Amino acid sequence: MLSGSKKRPLSRYRTMKLSSPKRRLTHDGEDTAARRYKRPLWGRRPPNQKAMGEKAAENGIAAMAACYQRFDPASYLKYNYTPPRADFGRDDSIVPWKLARLHRAFTEGDVRGDLLVDVGSGPTLYQVLSGCEVFSKVILTDFLEVNRQELRRWLRDEGGCSLDWTPYLQYVCQLEGRRPSAWTEKAAKLRQVVQDVLPIDVHCPQPVAPHGLPAAGADCLVSTFCLESVSPDLAAFTRALGHVGSLLRPGGHLLLIGALGESYYLGGPGVKIPVVPLNEAQVCASLVESGYTLIRLEVYTLPQDMRVGVDDVSGVFFVKAKKL
Repeated sequence: MLSGSKKRPLSRYRTMKLSSPKRRLTHDGEDTAARRYKRPLWGRRPPNQKAMGEKAAENGIAAMAACYQRFDPASYLKYNYTPPRADFGRDDSIVPWKLARLHRAFTEGDVRGDLLVDVGSGPTLYQVLSGCEVFSKVILTDFLEVNRQELRRWLRDEGGCSLDWTPYLQYVCQLEGRRPSAWTEKAAKLRQVVQDVLPIDVHCPQPVAPHGLPAAGADCLVSTFCLESVSPDLAAFTRALGHVGSLLRPGGHLLLIGALGESYYLGGPGVKIPVVPLNEAQVCASLVESGYTLIRLEVYTLPQDMRVGVDDVSGVFFVKAKKL
């Protein structure tokens, strides 16, 4: 730099004085300059809203899957399938209510065929205790290997199961007009008709691996407390309903039990799992959108003493529907 010259300080940001563009109006009265500056910057594409939505959905489903890595079958069964929620001396206890709805649906005469598939069995068997008398083949499914192992232990009569299903078997025998002591025959029948315990992912368009089920599809699906408990939002719940519908033949039946107004439940000590808080109208709308005709919807409201602090559920719905 030449001696004696003055150095002009440099600003970090350069400013440019823009001349105001000449105002011109379009035929609809809009300023052309204003219209020009509404456009995206040159070379930059507007965000793809569909792609962003799909990515958000994938992230939500992945987060749900991560929650289930700490799921404990034994704790879950203790929280939900022992008294007071499983009090067979009370008609208003939640488990007897569910068993009675399933018994009625399976014995009305229109739900029939060869194959019954239980979608998202979890570590439980009660949902197929009536169905095993109607269908010659039953397939259980679940996303978690720990749940599939729990089911296999009972099916193989290995011992070491986390819950004694004897009172459940006895109660369903009574619903069927049989003596409670016939529970051993029912247990043997269930072990005989269950063909397999398969992995399932209800968020995949093909939830079960190819050749896992017959190409013609199942004659009936039963699912209890699964779809709303593994979906991050209502849209994902509705998509899952459609996905599992691909496993069902046209004209086949869906028997669906789920939670109403529930935002979380405990899947183990300190394992708080989020749930889609559904209402009756949303359940009905999702069924229609997913290609089902609703036959019957029944609702159970939890008595105060059934609210034992393991979730914030307010009620339970039972649905009998038919695939179009």
